[in-house]
Amino acid sequence: MTRQHLALMMFINLVWGFALIASKVALDHFPPMMFTAFRFLLIIAVLFPFLKIHEGRMKQVLIIAFCAGPLGFGFFFAGLSLSNPSVVAVVSQLGVPFATIMSVIFLGEQVRWRRWLGIALSFLGVMVISFDPVVFHFWIGVLCVVISALIGSVGTVFQRQIKNVGVFQMQAWIAMVAGPLMFGMSLAFESDQLAIAQSASWLNWSGVFYTAFASSLIGHAGIYYLLQRYEVTQTAPLTLLSPIITVIFSVLLLGDVVTLRMLIGALIALTGIFIVSLRQKQIVDTGP
Repeated sequence: MTRQHLALMMFINLVWGFALIASKVALDHFPPMMFTAFRFLLIIAVLFPFLKIHEGRMKQVLIIAFCAGPLGFGFFFAGLSLSNPSVVAVVSQLGVPFATIMSVIFLGEQVRWRRWLGIALSFLGVMVISFDPVVFHFWIGVLCVVISALIGSVGTVFQRQIKNVGVFQMQAWIAMVAGPLMFGMSLAFESDQLAIAQSASWLNWSGVFYTAFASSLIGHAGIYYLLQRYEVTQTAPLTLLSPIITVIFSVLLLGDVVTLRMLIGALIALTGIFIVSLRQKQIVDTGP
């Protein structure tokens, strides 16, 4: 990888690493469904020209859109609203081993013992984190993030089977499905949306705009650009810098408490995910 492309990879990790911090700042004010709706409605405004009917593939496109949009990100942001970014950054990486297991079950992929070891380490690390007394206070949030990773892995299985659908075309469909649906769910299950929107500070709104444009569009466009030029085995392990950056930002900017048990669990989990990622055929999008 050239120095310029390595610098781009580091920039993408910074963008994704800071995304959970920006999202948490926004979620301190906006309820999760409303926040998710705003995020996807903003993406629709930009990516609407990329919407395209894909003949014979719309069933798979819509399944991916539901898994990645209202279900995947719905549970993800609900979990983040109840948890802290440091824990979410690590737990959300379970999308990688989940996708591998799904590929074995539904696609018949062959997995050797090293990747099974990586999968076992990934879940062991998350279990170590989950049994930390600090994490017990927001175990429901952690559970939501695990469910998000599991649902997202289903979308990944379908994504591996679909061809000739560009990254922005897929993101446009995800936003088109998720935006209106999450807005409707917010109206049904949350309250005072108008008052919340009017009272939001510029910092709260900046979190919404950052996750919509910097994280979703710039970050994903950058990784797509690199995937056109390098093997996934070269790029996937480098994306594991993102949760590490999130932990650093979370401690420095939000004052999150990171215990020794949480650090040990994160090290075990990320080591396992690194082992699995070395053999992944495709990067799993688990970031915000």
